[in-house]
Amino acid sequence: MSIKQFIPPILISLLRKGNKYGWKGNYSNWQTAIQHSKGYSDSNILQKIKEATIKVRTREAVYERDSVLFEEIEYSWPLLASLMWVATKNNGSLKVLDFGGSLGSSYFQNKKFLDDLRLVEWNVVEQENFVATGRDCIEDQTLQFFYSIDECLSKKGKPDILILACTLPYIEKPYQLISELMNYNIPHIIIDNTFFNYEEIDRITIQKVPPSIYPASYPCWFLSYRKLQEAIADKYTIVSEHLNEAKIVLDGKPIQYKGFLAKLI
Repeated sequence: MSIKQFIPPILISLLRKGNKYGWKGNYSNWQTAIQHSKGYSDSNILQKIKEATIKVRTREAVYERDSVLFEEIEYSWPLLASLMWVATKNNGSLKVLDFGGSLGSSYFQNKKFLDDLRLVEWNVVEQENFVATGRDCIEDQTLQFFYSIDECLSKKGKPDILILACTLPYIEKPYQLISELMNYNIPHIIIDNTFFNYEEIDRITIQKVPPSIYPASYPCWFLSYRKLQEAIADKYTIVSEHLNEAKIVLDGKPIQYKGFLAKLI
């Protein structure tokens, strides 16, 4: 399983700039949405994320999310609690597979707490250009980058937990991805900081990004929360559900980010 068809999400809080930007439309399929999108520049986005991540790693900045730097860390406490819970069950050891994890944003976000664990292995599976940049500029003994899950597992072994943090909306075939991920029998999966449709149906929109972040527009899913849970029900049971702090608007309706932690049956 690789991540070639993953489109990088952008910081949601900066999209609240009026009706011109955000999520629009209701498209019958992904390809139609692509035809109505302007796309984006991989190299420009990656360069901005690289520069911001290096500043965080060298402590010139506190926190980075999707290339934007912050003066304070914005924690996802449900994610952190889940990581600590899994580590506690493993006597202070935590092996993470962060699918679509950029250049390690979630790792650096939680590093202050992770540093107190006995062992941490944080492995990111990303697009080829992100992996190459991560290996060249970011990687160390704890944080490493891989082109596919198979490559990651062959070199690092099975992880304790799989993180999907606002990743599924940007995958062309999210349910196919979930089905393939389940075949690896990873003990825990956390869906975090993800928006879902306000109706119990899946919907494809186009997300238009403010030029102040980077000029782009691309397809984006609003999945059914219920259908996603049903998609994993044969092999996973829900441990907990949570709400995240971020909110967006679709069709004038507020949508709060949310997620859940699941464990292998």
